[in-house]
Amino acid sequence: MRRSTTALIASPAEAPPSTVEAPPERAALRTEFPFELPRGYLDAAGTVHRSGVMRLATARDELVPLRDDRVRENPPYLTVVLLARVITRLGSITDVHPGVVEDMFASDLAFLQDMYRRVNSEGHTRAGVVCPQCRHRFAVDLAGGRLGES
Repeated sequence: MRRSTTALIASPAEAPPSTVEAPPERAALRTEFPFELPRGYLDAAGTVHRSGVMRLATARDELVPLRDDRVRENPPYLTVVLLARVITRLGSITDVHPGVVEDMFASDLAFLQDMYRRVNSEGHTRAGVVCPQCRHRFAVDLAGGRLGES
């Protein structure tokens, strides 16, 4: 005796409720990170530029500087070339080139190196800290911002 295949398929009204859950929503990929320099870049006109934006680095950003003669002659110069590639804005400056990075204060350069490492390896600019007095643990955003803002 043959069974009808239509008898085995439930109609939409008779279908059991779906037990398959929708995949969790993924957070949007963040590719740009605003920052506030500790000291600020002083341009030739005497203007101090403190706020800026750094984007995620690509493989090309890390490979192209290795062919740069300045980097070949002086490997630590890689930092300067690399930061110039990923900083998209510094104050009103939109053409951030190695000359701009060269003229930054050492403390700002160190800040940007740390931010680059955090953004490209951890995907964020937050760091866990502990209050030295009460031992309370909390996160701070190392990219800057004004006091009291979250």
